[in-house]
Amino acid sequence: MRWKYFNSIGLSLLLVILILFSSCVANVSTSASATRLASGSLITMSSISSSQAQPALPTITGVVAKVKQSVVIINDQVASTNIFNQPVQAAAAGSGWIIRTDGYIVTNAHVVQGATNIVITLNDGRTIPADKVYADAVTDLAIVKINAQNLPALSTGDSATLQVGDWVVAIGNALGQGTSATKGIVSALNISLSPAPGQLEHGLIQTDAAINPGNSGGPLVNMAGQVVGISSYKISQTGVEGMGYVISIDDALPVLNTLINTGLIVRPYLGADVFTIDATISAYYGLSVTQGVLITNVAAGSPAEKAGLQPGDVVTVVDGKNETDDAAMMDYINSLKVGQKIDITYYRGKNKNTVTVTLVQAPSS
Repeated sequence: MRWKYFNSIGLSLLLVILILFSSCVANVSTSASATRLASGSLITMSSISSSQAQPALPTITGVVAKVKQSVVIINDQVASTNIFNQPVQAAAAGSGWIIRTDGYIVTNAHVVQGATNIVITLNDGRTIPADKVYADAVTDLAIVKINAQNLPALSTGDSATLQVGDWVVAIGNALGQGTSATKGIVSALNISLSPAPGQLEHGLIQTDAAINPGNSGGPLVNMAGQVVGISSYKISQTGVEGMGYVISIDDALPVLNTLINTGLIVRPYLGADVFTIDATISAYYGLSVTQGVLITNVAAGSPAEKAGLQPGDVVTVVDGKNETDDAAMMDYINSLKVGQKIDITYYRGKNKNTVTVTLVQAPSS
């Protein structure tokens, strides 16, 4: 009995001691946490006040609702060839946006050039065939005119005020699946890019908003729903993400207004397709120079043909300036005036020659 009584007392005392010890440990732990928090070495979710919380990401629902009604889907047919090299008509799709209420739509030149049966699908579901198409390949801009009135036109913003980090929204017919929206930020400004041999784009906006095939020609808008750019290019290769390129609206508007008012952009024309060479290309083709601009094609009746230039010639100097890049060379020629003469030095085999070329007005796209 005495042993049982002692055991009962002992167990009771042990429980009391354990409870007191647990309470002390909890107090010490709480005190330690407070000390560590005060020193900045430990931060818990409960320690962050509402005033310290990060601001919420912008809501783009209103922006999309405002802009989407003015974005159109462009479907067309493009001449192509099948695996047997037989001519076929391939379906293509792109995007555009209404710039004027009386049926003027903005898109990229590469969306509509060489296309037939161009059909515009409005946001309300109406499908209207293109009445007229005006394109400028140099700037990759185009205007499509449809027979419609009282359309919801978008307002344009000022791309010069954009800053790296500004939120933007890209809206378009991505992958031909219908109008959709993606958001991102302005990643870089005033980018120069050569999307094709002999073509150089300046002042591009880089964004990480997803731009996919079918987005071409669609608007890039700011948080006020104003167009600040026109989706145009994307770098697609392994290891590259979030690098879409947009033509700034400040650069585009003069071209678009001219296309609307006159139907064409007056530019000088050489009539030669060119390609940059380096030592590797030179060795492969057995060229006599290791740097320059190779002429790959000469248009019939063009100033280049009249001056005697031929495919295989390598241009090294234009108007006294060494030429080592096809885009830079064509950019210089595009900056000149119709009727202006230029001196071109080139190699044909090992023979060095110089000719004078008179530039003419570029044919309409």
